Amino acid sequence: MKIIYEGKEFEVESPINGFALAKIVDPEKKNKALAFRQEGHLYDMNNEVKEGEVSFVLPSDPDGFEMMNHSCSHLMAQALMHLYPGCLFGFGPAIEEGFYYDVDFGDRIITDKDFPAIEAEMKKLSKEAIPYKRQEVSQEEALEIFKDNHYKVEHIKELEGTISIYKQGDFVDLCRGPHVPNTSYLKHFKLLSVAGAYWRGDSKNKQLTRIYATCYPTEEALKEHLEILQKRKDNDHRKLGKELGLFMLSDYAPGMPFFLPKGMIVMNELISYWRKLHAKEDYLEVMTPTMMSRKLWETSGHWDHYKDNMYTTKVDEEDYAIKPMNCPGAMLVYKNGIHSYRELPMRIAELGHVHRHEASGALNGLFRVRAFTQDDAHIILRRDQIEDEVKRIMAIFDKVYSVFGLSYKIVLSTRPDDFIGEVSFWDESERILAQACKDSGHEYQINPGDGAFYGPKLDFKLKDSMGRTWQCGTIQLDVNLPHRFGCTYIDENGEKVEPVMLHRVVFGSIERFIGILIENYGGAFPTWLAPVQVKLLPVNLSKHLEYANEVKAALRELDVRVEVDDSNEKLGYKIRNAQVEKVPYSIVIGDKEVESRSLTYRVYGQKDQITVSLEEFEKLIQERIANKSRF
Repeated sequence: MKIIYEGKEFEVESPINGFALAKIVDPEKKNKALAFRQEGHLYDMNNEVKEGEVSFVLPSDPDGFEMMNHSCSHLMAQALMHLYPGCLFGFGPAIEEGFYYDVDFGDRIITDKDFPAIEAEMKKLSKEAIPYKRQEVSQEEALEIFKDNHYKVEHIKELEGTISIYKQGDFVDLCRGPHVPNTSYLKHFKLLSVAGAYWRGDSKNKQLTRIYATCYPTEEALKEHLEILQKRKDNDHRKLGKELGLFMLSDYAPGMPFFLPKGMIVMNELISYWRKLHAKEDYLEVMTPTMMSRKLWETSGHWDHYKDNMYTTKVDEEDYAIKPMNCPGAMLVYKNGIHSYRELPMRIAELGHVHRHEASGALNGLFRVRAFTQDDAHIILRRDQIEDEVKRIMAIFDKVYSVFGLSYKIVLSTRPDDFIGEVSFWDESERILAQACKDSGHEYQINPGDGAFYGPKLDFKLKDSMGRTWQCGTIQLDVNLPHRFGCTYIDENGEKVEPVMLHRVVFGSIERFIGILIENYGGAFPTWLAPVQVKLLPVNLSKHLEYANEVKAALRELDVRVEVDDSNEKLGYKIRNAQVEKVPYSIVIGDKEVESRSLTYRVYGQKDQITVSLEEFEKLIQERIANKSRF
């Protein structure tokens, strides 16, 4: 049998499994490989290898990390079964940075105090090197195996055809696999937290106990991840938002944040940057009503598909709804006049305040809210303009995200089963979006079948300083809304033609983006965004306050946000307080500074103190603000 491995051909005897093949083609990987890949599919190492090209999955590979964590969820479940006989298991998938398992412990309450005992049992099972063994069974056999677990039974009844299960010692679970060869491959794990989770996410069902955990290939990698988790905890935007006086939440308006004066400075700076950038890029800013008639939402299709998430009321005996998105308003703006093909693309931008009735249990600071500002743009254009416009939008995204030091990856979501329109249009649209990525020098991943029913989309996944991924920017192609609203333009032949539309957001939600920035910077905003950019610290009020106030006035003339600490506290306390407030520039003013009319400043997070003239500092800080430097 001919096998191709890393470009080389090997003749091997058949049948042969993954372990035996690895020993022949790459002996070093025999005890490292978790699985092998053939024809785009992953297989357990003890599976039989077919003729053709083969590669091995290692713990350091993304697939390998996911497989280790999925296998570790089974390991944790086996430990739980030993420690808490009679507990019932729901789902236990791998997730981006680890895994979880939903478990019904009956009347028992599990807390993080139980974690050491669970981890000890997991380590014991890991040392036993228990093999993961795959078995295929019929639905009837599966129902018999799991007859005492109604969660598994419910799931099995939804499955068709052959069902696979995995056994490891005395534990068995439903699973597609593949899995690591045995439990000894899982040494470096940590249970992280416990939460409640309704079975299948439905609040009508019983609430199960969800245990979150993670597993890494090495002790060093696990330690590094745990340090990042601690940093995330320290940088929690809800905690920092309160400490820095940025925003507040109130039971009088759940999920609707209140921005305090310092938080409003951050928001206004972001909006100002957004407005200047979009004006240069020929966007036309509009403002549409917050509440509009049900008839509009019926025309757009939102009433049928989204009304449960909309806030509604009656006005003059008619149904009205507060807008959950800006799109229909943009359609009315476009339809307000007759448009020629020469006017297209028409770029309609709006910072619309929208409201969505999210479940109370899903609310999370600024990350999941019921009221937020969406930095929308709706671009009406001809079909032949799509590719150039997408490239133009991507250039804007590059410019914006680079300002904040945020890298990103792009995901192309393609035609779903319930699509509208012609297949040929979808194929061409997906090709255009893919080509725009390539021409802009960006790689992309495909998420098959996850496009909206009216068009494919590009999602921009931002990565912050702590390795987390955030969905912010989106470019969505839409042939549906222009058709529903009867939008047209006059072409070069004087005929009415239906345009297409691109939905596009950069920040997504400005409130959420602020939450991301708070955590990304740990509350220490770059100078141009910082609520207070300079803190003046006079050593002695009677001797130095007058000059401090003079400096304050000079900096305010340059639109620098500056404060004077005129408290009677000692200098050391004032310096510490400025650091706690994460002010970018702390300036000490003493005898030397008054006499020489100079300033001694320290940048947040740095130890060096630098003395310059007032004029030099004015020039420095103006440059930092104008260039949007990251400190």
